[in-house]
Amino acid sequence: MQNLVLASTSPYRRELLARLGLPFTVANPQTDESALPGEAPEPLALRLSEAKAKAVAEQYPDALIIGSDQVATVDGRIYGKPGTHERAVAQLRELSGKTVNFFTGLCLYNARTGTSQVRGIPTLVTFRTLTDSEIDNYLRREPAYNCAGSAKSEGLGIALLAGMQGDDPNALVGLPLIALCDMLRNQGVAIL
Repeated sequence: MQNLVLASTSPYRRELLARLGLPFTVANPQTDESALPGEAPEPLALRLSEAKAKAVAEQYPDALIIGSDQVATVDGRIYGKPGTHERAVAQLRELSGKTVNFFTGLCLYNARTGTSQVRGIPTLVTFRTLTDSEIDNYLRREPAYNCAGSAKSEGLGIALLAGMQGDDPNALVGLPLIALCDMLRNQGVAIL
């Protein structure tokens, strides 16, 4: 089997990939995640997932490399990682009572052959109508400053939500394992 490389420094993606029980290496893709002028959210996530995978190909010329990127959008507006408590509060106030599309781009790049499989996996997440007290209490208990949408669905953030709709619950955390398993099988990787 070709070496498997996760082109991501995300601890969440690393934890998800470990669930498959396959040996893998982690590499920092050091990719500029800025949108191109006029670039829509979904194409942005797809482009960045492939760019991240290709960014480490020189270091791992014989590997299967996984790249992933996620954007959170409401009505075409992108909600990124807030970074601070104040921005997370503002973001959750804006998302309160709304349905957010968490669109995850996934790429499996075969550095040996120079070929990519790229897919986009949407997950619709509806936030409950939140009070300022709930927002503040949540962020004090689980400071989700490095998560698009300012909430961790795999943690206490689930209490902020009214519902989810999508094909893969792992996509919301950042690595769609159902699609990834299919891509790996396409490359001849036996998972089971």
